[in-house]
Amino acid sequence: MAVFVDLNITNCKDVKKLQNMIEMAAHLGYSTVAINHVFEFESKKMEIGKPISTKELFSTLPTVQGKSIPIKILTRLTIIASDPSHCNVLRSTSPSTRLYDIVAVFPKTEKLFHAACTSIDVDLICINVTEKAPFFFRRPPINAAIQRGIFFELVYTPAIKDSTLRRYTISNALSLMQVCKGKNIIISSGAERALEMRGPYDIATLGLLFGLTEGVAKAAVSTNCRSAVLHGETRKTAFGVVYTVKKTCLEEEEAEPVCKKAKKS
Repeated sequence: MAVFVDLNITNCKDVKKLQNMIEMAAHLGYSTVAINHVFEFESKKMEIGKPISTKELFSTLPTVQGKSIPIKILTRLTIIASDPSHCNVLRSTSPSTRLYDIVAVFPKTEKLFHAACTSIDVDLICINVTEKAPFFFRRPPINAAIQRGIFFELVYTPAIKDSTLRRYTISNALSLMQVCKGKNIIISSGAERALEMRGPYDIATLGLLFGLTEGVAKAAVSTNCRSAVLHGETRKTAFGVVYTVKKTCLEEEEAEPVCKKAKKS
């Protein structure tokens, strides 16, 4: 049985509304959700706060429909920015980002999109679906992102709110699919209310409109999401690894000073 995941439930100050969204996700069959803390980079002095604690929301976690297991709640940080210098806070060694299970960037410019694909320490790159894409998707940076294990996120709530937003969502998604060929795609809700959420099989069907095949559309709400979560775990733990290689006797002899070799002989 597939394990379904929604990696984008919008954090809000209304705790009751947030609880309702997580309860709805469990009722719809999602085994894991991520509460998305969004920070728009307006100044370099911006401070990233701590993620919300699960204990603040529930004393007992909601049970996933049809599985009789508690839903798993992750934390996610999304930075909305326009310049690569704004994303210095996204370094893997940053104490702020290490508090979050998933780190994403919403690039407003092609320059930042390219940097996110090739060098910035993130797990997800958010694709703008509420307006016409401000730049063309190019194959080299997208291939670089795929090789690095970074995923591209499409949110579906704008597509069910308004016909104009639906047109932008489908158009931008199809443009992305022409380049990435359906690889490393996840589909999330981006929900701000419980009523905006849809079941995973409905979302997989919606993925067909985004240019995905049936199997890839299902993976976009299941296996790809779990891979993105695993990428986040690796990002937090894999930095600072030191490799040691034992020298052979021949290497040690070659590295020995000539004067010592003369004394031995």
